[in-house]
Amino acid sequence: MSSPSHVADTPITHRDQLVEVLASGEKPKADWRIGTEHEKFGFRLDDLRPPTFDGPQGIEALLTGLTRFGWEAVQEHGHTIALLKDNASVTLEPAGQLELSGAPLETIHQTCVEVGTHLKEVKTVADELGLGFLGMGFQPKWRRDEMPWMPKGRYKIMRAYMPKVGDLGLDMMTRTCTVQVNLDYSSEADMVKKFRVSLALQPIATALFADSPFTEGKPNGYLSYRSHIWTDTDPDRTGMLDFVFEDGFGYDRYVDYLLDVPMYFSYRGGEYIDASGKSFRKFMQGELDVLPGALPTLRDWSDHMTTAFPEVRLKKYLEMRGADGGPWNRLCALPAFWVGLLYDQTALDAAWDLVKDFSMVERNALRDQVPKLGLHVPARIGNVRNGTLRDLAREALKISVEGLRRRAALNGQGVDETRFLDPVIEVVERGQTAAERKLELFHGEWNGDIDRVFREFAY
Repeated sequence: MSSPSHVADTPITHRDQLVEVLASGEKPKADWRIGTEHEKFGFRLDDLRPPTFDGPQGIEALLTGLTRFGWEAVQEHGHTIALLKDNASVTLEPAGQLELSGAPLETIHQTCVEVGTHLKEVKTVADELGLGFLGMGFQPKWRRDEMPWMPKGRYKIMRAYMPKVGDLGLDMMTRTCTVQVNLDYSSEADMVKKFRVSLALQPIATALFADSPFTEGKPNGYLSYRSHIWTDTDPDRTGMLDFVFEDGFGYDRYVDYLLDVPMYFSYRGGEYIDASGKSFRKFMQGELDVLPGALPTLRDWSDHMTTAFPEVRLKKYLEMRGADGGPWNRLCALPAFWVGLLYDQTALDAAWDLVKDFSMVERNALRDQVPKLGLHVPARIGNVRNGTLRDLAREALKISVEGLRRRAALNGQGVDETRFLDPVIEVVERGQTAAERKLELFHGEWNGDIDRVFREFAY
């Protein structure tokens, strides 16, 4: 979840300004970049509990320790709550999950160096503090009431609002981790096609990266419980956005959607003003009762765009949001998967051919079933109706591999980006997700001891 936007406080006086924000994301292909974000759970090595914010083993101590690597601390009311360096940031999720929001980079090779460098820095400081970090989609051991809360103003507002609109919103905030990639578009038409392809194929990413099968030390009946949580968080700001597939969809229609998403807050004078559940449309008319007479600014709009949580989100780029957090190699695999599909025109056309005749019912059926069934969800491939999502994933991966080959982004040894897909190609070939492998271990050699996951799968 984002920190306050750094967009200028330009007043919004007409609706066209909101559309212009999205249109301003258009870039020529030569300027397309890859922004990768990932979250991870911290735990104390002695008792496996999540670290609190303060104290000698606290998350703030970790952030302070990371400043030795050139990160600049960001303060909120005297607390270090984020770090900035070279167009990247390290931020805190509500329960202290640590997030790297990477810089916009040209290749997956650079992404993997960035991720690896970050994890090495974190481990250096964490080892000194007696902390470890785990990449999974859902906290495997601790109850919601055992999770700490970070001292960030927006989280206080969201914490109070979430139970009013869904049963699992607080779990989303405190017990989930994801990996996502942010990708560019060249025009409104390019955005629309990429949005449709990535929404329709998002269940594949959920299945390939499924890694959240445990709740409070026991199997929870899901392969991606993190994905299930989004179905009962807040219906006003989540889901598959069926309108994206309607004729005439574009920036203007997405602005309409965002205007209908209830507000959380407005950030004014260094303080978060609670506007939860209120209308941004009324804000634009100067009728927001918590800020009487005030008009929103472009910073308010930028912040508001971060409070919608669909499977794919449009800001000034497209965010792929369907995957569970995981180990180092899968953090590089997610951007590779989507770059291969979306950054090569031939691959994008082929991916659209895979899904263009899916009905709304079919798209939502894939989304609804994938948290439990993963790759085993029934799926239609063309006229073949007895396939599974595993078959569809295999076809999507073939397209992605070819897209990366045509990109021909080589490292210093002349190797292209296709190798980063190996972990998810293996998932499809084995027919076993990370969640299913952990369940196998849990029922086998772990003998039901969930603590083993922290020892064997930590970074």
